[in-house]
Amino acid sequence: MNYGSTSGELADSLRALVSRLSPGERLPSSRELIREYRVGPATVARAIAALAAEGVVVTRPGSGTFAAQPGRLRDAVGSSDTDTDWQTVALTDRAVDTRLIADPLGPPPAGTITMDGGYVHRSLQPTRALSAALARAARRPDAWDRAPAGGLTALRTVFARIAGGSTAPQDVLVTAGGQSALSIAFRAIAGPGSPVLVESPTYPRALAAARAAGLRPVPVPLDAGGLRPDLLADAFAMTGARLLYCQPAFQNPTGTVLAPERRRQILDVARASGAFVLEDDFARHLGHGGTVPRPLIADDRDGTVVHVTSLTKPAAPSLRIGALVARGPVMERMRAVRLVDDFFVTRPLQEAALEVLSSPSWDRHVRSLGTALRRRCAVLAAAVTREIPAAALAGPPAGGLHLWIRLPPGVDDTVLTSAARQRGVTVSAGSRYFATEPPAPHLRIGFAATADHTELTEGARRLGTALTDLGPSDG
Repeated sequence: MNYGSTSGELADSLRALVSRLSPGERLPSSRELIREYRVGPATVARAIAALAAEGVVVTRPGSGTFAAQPGRLRDAVGSSDTDTDWQTVALTDRAVDTRLIADPLGPPPAGTITMDGGYVHRSLQPTRALSAALARAARRPDAWDRAPAGGLTALRTVFARIAGGSTAPQDVLVTAGGQSALSIAFRAIAGPGSPVLVESPTYPRALAAARAAGLRPVPVPLDAGGLRPDLLADAFAMTGARLLYCQPAFQNPTGTVLAPERRRQILDVARASGAFVLEDDFARHLGHGGTVPRPLIADDRDGTVVHVTSLTKPAAPSLRIGALVARGPVMERMRAVRLVDDFFVTRPLQEAALEVLSSPSWDRHVRSLGTALRRRCAVLAAAVTREIPAAALAGPPAGGLHLWIRLPPGVDDTVLTSAARQRGVTVSAGSRYFATEPPAPHLRIGFAATADHTELTEGARRLGTALTDLGPSDG
């Protein structure tokens, strides 16, 4: 027979052949196909590879090619009817709960004003400095060598200086951003099933990381001065918790700063309870031009504080460089967890971060970023007050990336968030930030991820329209 087949034509012929075979039945050998269809070995190989990619056949090196089982067959666009119900039993329970951090609606359409993001807009990033530093780092002779598990000594020295107090380079563990640091700390400090005290409201991704570690978040309320020491003492006594997660500077989402008189009280309460304080200092470089309070770890005399910091927020989303700072056996435990996870952070990224942090241009960037954030914060606060007069604005904050507003009674924040998206603006429903039932409806509205002031005012207008359109029956 002289078919003169291309690989595509041969694949069509073999599909017809497979349709007449029973599942698991062997196809002719490559040699037999070459002889029957009068094609070359490469044509046969390409046709078999195409059918295998579609799930029509299964290749077993040394044995041959076989018709696939029905459960493996897939259509031409790649959809699958594979039965994965068995996985529900094998996975047993929902250990990783991402419902509070994943967007169920997916990416917003083009033209949407982004006011739910946690990063600064590209125009506020030190892109040129980052690109130049990374290019130089990649040209180093040791660029692709294994980095020390704890991080480059010079970079650890810089992070130790930022943490302040008596912190030394050996007290620092470089991590792949702040989220990685939180995950390491939660798993290292507390065992599965243990309670962990958290501010209420708090950062949703910290709640997710704690729950993924098998911990049970227990909320402790905030007020205008931050975490309340009296309620914290009660929570430690009632739960027996050995860990507190908090954000003393420009708390996310409220923007509050822990009052000076409470700093020592928080540490004393934790120390008396034999507990650690996991200090998330994500906003260290996000002040709006005023004084940024010292990290809690700078005043820690007993090894109570485990400090988390990151360069991602003030620099760029892909600068996944952060650090854990701690003294004593807890640091050894965290180093062990990191070794199990990923050995070390990629060396070129560490070298680039070190160069950027060590350059005088970094301080200039932080100052200019602070000025820009302060102006954006003021523009958005004025627009929210004008467009949503029934909402109560907490702040405005002296640092950070967001406004926290309390909505009128009866408004469903998730419904409003969905309605706002339909009108071309994304904001964050406040219920995501509470470990348990929220006391009132809130929204977190970001001012850092938009392109300019015009987008901020237009986003507030669209949000106000969405709230008005819900009507009194919904709000």
